[in-house]
Amino acid sequence: MSKFKNYEANLAVLRHAPEQDLGNEFVQSGIIDKFAMQFELAWKLLRKTLEYEGRMDAATGSPRGVIKSAYATYDFIAEEVWLSMLNDRNASEHVYDSALAERLVTVILDRYIPEFEHLLSCLIDLYGEKLLENM
Repeated sequence: MSKFKNYEANLAVLRHAPEQDLGNEFVQSGIIDKFAMQFELAWKLLRKTLEYEGRMDAATGSPRGVIKSAYATYDFIAEEVWLSMLNDRNASEHVYDSALAERLVTVILDRYIPEFEHLLSCLIDLYGEKLLENM
């Protein structure tokens, strides 16, 4: 499956997070894990689109480098949100405190899922699904 299709499929699952029992630690853990996967898929998809645009600096870049290149290339990338996502994704591997998990889930639901949706919509508008399916 292409990076785009994986991104789209994982987001389809993550979209249902608000419908779950958010007080359940197991559910919180699942949402955090799905968010981390979605972020991973997002930055790798962005790397592919940047390569398509001829931005070879992104080809071997780190997530931070890809986000910076995407911000410089696309007018729809909210750099501060994506860098915050990167920090939260990195911190999510070490979430042992239930209050921290609840805070992260709230940010994922309120800020990050809408940003993932926005990226999907903007990339489809810019490239079309046919081209994205080959990325």
